[in-house]
Amino acid sequence: MPENEAKSLGEFGASFKGFLDQMAAQAPAEDPVFLTRLRKHFSAEPAAFPIVGEQFERSDHPNVQRAIETYVSERKCSSVLVGIVGDQTFAYSGIGLAQLIMPARPGLWGGAAVTEGPVQYVNIPLDDQVIACVQCGLYLIGDGERRLAVLVRGPSEMGITRNVNVEAMGVDRSQAEEFLAELRLLIRKRNVYRGRVLSLSSDQHGGTNVQFHRLPAITRDQIILPEGLLDRIERQTIQFGKHSARLLAMGRHLKRGLLLHGAPGTGKTLTAMYLAGQMPDRTVLLLTGRGMGLIEQSCAMARVLQPSIVVLEDVDLIAEERTREGACAAVLFELLNQMDGLSNDADILFLLTTNRPDILEPALASRPGRIDQAIEVPLPDGVCRRRLFELYGRGLTLQLERLDRFIEKTEGASAAFIRELLRKAALFAADEMLDRPVVTDRHLEEAMHELVVAGGDLTKSLLGVR
Repeated sequence: MPENEAKSLGEFGASFKGFLDQMAAQAPAEDPVFLTRLRKHFSAEPAAFPIVGEQFERSDHPNVQRAIETYVSERKCSSVLVGIVGDQTFAYSGIGLAQLIMPARPGLWGGAAVTEGPVQYVNIPLDDQVIACVQCGLYLIGDGERRLAVLVRGPSEMGITRNVNVEAMGVDRSQAEEFLAELRLLIRKRNVYRGRVLSLSSDQHGGTNVQFHRLPAITRDQIILPEGLLDRIERQTIQFGKHSARLLAMGRHLKRGLLLHGAPGTGKTLTAMYLAGQMPDRTVLLLTGRGMGLIEQSCAMARVLQPSIVVLEDVDLIAEERTREGACAAVLFELLNQMDGLSNDADILFLLTTNRPDILEPALASRPGRIDQAIEVPLPDGVCRRRLFELYGRGLTLQLERLDRFIEKTEGASAAFIRELLRKAALFAADEMLDRPVVTDRHLEEAMHELVVAGGDLTKSLLGVR
C-alpha cells in the first residue's frame, strides 16, 4: 500500500475515533440502577431529596445494626436491603447516597462503577454471641406513608472510612432527622455492651476496640477483712446502688469515688472484683494497660451505659503527685477532668486501688465528688490469718499440729502470701505422695523457708510480706 494512502487511512481512523469519543461524552448517561430503585420506592423523583448523615464509633457497629433492626420490627415497617458493589475506588473511598443517584460519566467520582450486588456483612463477636453487621447496604424502609432510604457503610480496614456511616434520605429533612434521632435513642436503650465487663484499647489506625472480660465468681466469705470493714465498703457501693433512685429523689448526688489502699496482696483487687460481681446490673469498665490512654472514651461509655463502675487499679501509676519527676500529668489531668465533668445525677462509681497512697496527687482527693471515701485494706491480723488458712486450705488434706505457730509466724504477711504458702506446701506434699497428698507441718516449714529465706527480699515484696 502506498505510504500516502496508509497515512490517510490512519488519520481517518484517529479522526473517527475522536468523533465517537465526543459523541459518547455528549450522549445522555444512563440512569443509575439505584436512582431507578429510589424512584420506585418513593414514587417520586429523589434527586433533590435531602440527605442527613451521621457517624458512629466503629465499636458501635453492632449497636447500629441492632438499632436499625429494632426500628423496623417495632414499627412493623416494610424493609428491603440492597447490596452495593463497586471497583477498588469504591472500596477505598466509600460512597454516599448522593453518589448512588449520580449519572455514571467517565471522570466523575473517579469513574467508579457501582451497581447492585450481594449484601456485604461482617461478623462481630461479642462476649456470648456473634452479630452479623451490614458492611455496605441500602435499606429501603416503608413506614406507613413515609418512605426512607438508609445507607449503612461500616468501617474499612483498607480505606479512609474508619467509622460507621449512616445516611438517611426522606421526602423532607425532618423525616431523615427523626430517623437518626430514633436510631441514637435505640442505640442507648439496646446497647450490646450494657451490663457487661469491658475494657477499651486502641488499634493501629487509632480506632477503639472493645474487649469483653469475665469476672471470677467471688463469694463474700472469700473476702477476709477485719470485722465491719467489708460492711463499710458494701455500704458505699452495693447498698448505695440499691437505693440510688431513692437517694436521687432525696436530692443526693449519685456519682462517687471509693479508694481502696493498702500494702500489696491485702485483697484490694479481690474486693473490687467481688463488688463488681455483686452489682450485675452495672456495666463495668476496666482501665488497665493500654486502656489507660482511653480514659475519656471509657468515661463516655460509662455515661452512656450507666449505672456503671469504672475500675482503675494501681491508680498511683497515673495519679502520682504532679510535681514528682516522671509523673503522668496528661493522663492524670484527663482523669480529673472526667471525674469533674460528670453531672451529679450520673450513677457512676469510680473504684480505685493503690499500694502507694503517699504519692497520690492531692487534687485527686481534694474535691468532694472525686474521691468520697478512702478505706485502708490492712494486712490481716491474727483472726484474719486463721480464716485465710481455712480458706486457702479448702480442697487440701491438712494434718497440722502447730497451726497457731504458723499463724504467729505469718504476722506481717499478706493474704497473697498465705495463699502462696499453702500452694507451695501442697506442691511439696504432691512430690512425696502422688496418690493422696497430705499437707503436714513439715511441708509448711519447707514452703515458708523457700518463700521467705530462699526467695529473698524481692519475693517477699511481691507477696506483701513485711
